[in-house]
Amino acid sequence: MDALDDAIRAADCAAYVAYASSEEADFRYLTRFSVSDPLLYVRRTGEQAMLVVPQMEYERAAAEADAVPVTRAQSGFLRYLEEEKDSWRALARTAADLAGGPVLVPKSLPYWLGHLLEGQVSVRADLSGAVAEMRAVKSSAEIAAIRAAQEATQEAMERAIAMIRRSHPKGGVLHLDGAPLTSERVRSAMHLFLMERGYIARDTIVACGEETAMPHRQGEGPLLPDEPIVIDVFPRSERTGYHADMTRTVVRGEPSPEVAAMHEAVREAQDLGISLIRAGVSGSAVHNAVVALFRDAGYDAGDRGFMHSLGHGVGLEVHEAPSLSPSGGALAAGNVVTVEPGLYYPGTGGVRIEDMGAVTVNGFDNFTRYGRDLSI
Repeated sequence: MDALDDAIRAADCAAYVAYASSEEADFRYLTRFSVSDPLLYVRRTGEQAMLVVPQMEYERAAAEADAVPVTRAQSGFLRYLEEEKDSWRALARTAADLAGGPVLVPKSLPYWLGHLLEGQVSVRADLSGAVAEMRAVKSSAEIAAIRAAQEATQEAMERAIAMIRRSHPKGGVLHLDGAPLTSERVRSAMHLFLMERGYIARDTIVACGEETAMPHRQGEGPLLPDEPIVIDVFPRSERTGYHADMTRTVVRGEPSPEVAAMHEAVREAQDLGISLIRAGVSGSAVHNAVVALFRDAGYDAGDRGFMHSLGHGVGLEVHEAPSLSPSGGALAAGNVVTVEPGLYYPGTGGVRIEDMGAVTVNGFDNFTRYGRDLSI
């Protein structure tokens, strides 16, 4: 945590204070503790962090958290609560006592706690996002967790595509096992498969036909033959908190010439993007090279055609630093990023292919091991 110490010192503060649950990625990263209710985290420079927990969580925190657990009684919170008769005021006094001086806080700190804390000590906001910057470069353990998530995600993708492959057209829609094959049915099969393996997927995209021209349209209703089907799934491990992210586009039957050409261009764009990634290269350079490729091939980039960033970081959040975008900065070894070019045209449909991997000194370690065929 030397980088956090550096940020605290640079802000001329005594400690870093956060109040969150493990749903907040920075908190989970700092504590490695999974908890539903928000807890107070205090890290003084040069010292191990403290985590204020209820008595019932003390033993678990001692075994699992990357911080020294302190009960609410030990921290002084219960005494302050008796005096103040208000949990927020008691929390602010506790944080100030444990910090022992000016505090650096994340922008996500609850407003009311920050306001009350200002009545106790000097408070400075971490405008640069020191913890998010730390999270952007993954350790070997984090990379292993993301690889594991990707392996499960690929299996779920195969489950979905196998359902589509086994389906047959009837009355203008795809059928499987005597019933229409719908976006909802494919999505549910993927979610159940992932849940049984300890992963939770939300907002999974299974879009078809005209829906695919909208990059994040979730999709609903029967799937259609001879039309593009975009499947985008990004589950999170319940145990580690780390995500994967993967997209494929398939057609059951014969794609239109326009969709087939778009798919070929997207494959070429992904190959180009992957070939350019390495430590020291800027995310903007990689993104802009793909924009140039699409424009040279006769496609648009902007409000249609290629209309989003080429990629983003993945970790405890599915979208985090760094980015492969017009504003993307220098990539570093240990970044985990997606490479997901896409083309989208109303009246024709959309195509997106997404792989994920780690930036290395010499290139890109692609975690995704799955084909990119369009017709199935």
